[in-house]
Amino acid sequence: MRERPIRPSGPVASAVLEVGELIELLEVVWERGRDTVCAPPVSSAQARVLFVIERNEEINLSTLGRLLGAAPPSVTRLCDRLQAVGFLERNPSPADRRESQVRLTARGRAYLRDLRSRRQEALAEAMAAMPEASRAALAVGLSDLLDAVAAPLRLPAPGPAEGAESRTA
Repeated sequence: MRERPIRPSGPVASAVLEVGELIELLEVVWERGRDTVCAPPVSSAQARVLFVIERNEEINLSTLGRLLGAAPPSVTRLCDRLQAVGFLERNPSPADRRESQVRLTARGRAYLRDLRSRRQEALAEAMAAMPEASRAALAVGLSDLLDAVAAPLRLPAPGPAEGAESRTA
């Protein structure tokens, strides 16, 4: 059973509000810079699909939908568009041919590399205006926040029995 989220108060509440505001501003910056992204640009929803697939290679569509919190028809449409531009490929699952697995293509990986590069340039420029001590503290705090946010978006590692089966097969 999942623990109930803490209700932030004091400095934590302030940090939650500031992180929320930062995310909103970053979304504006990312959308503004989307025009310069290698063609064809992808929507924010499509980018989320690419990021989740990158973290979970050869994921099936139903699991992808669960991780995104999206309905199956929406996930299918998003993947159709990404496949049409050559960013991902779909294949029948070896475990169950009725399921489709999706994975990034080389073009999809290149797109994400380019997208991250441009985002990092924008962040580096903004962070250069911060005092050094603030940058160092931010790096530590964001690393921990990243781990906490990313954990539910990763599939669990195979258990010992699953790993042993795949090695002996």
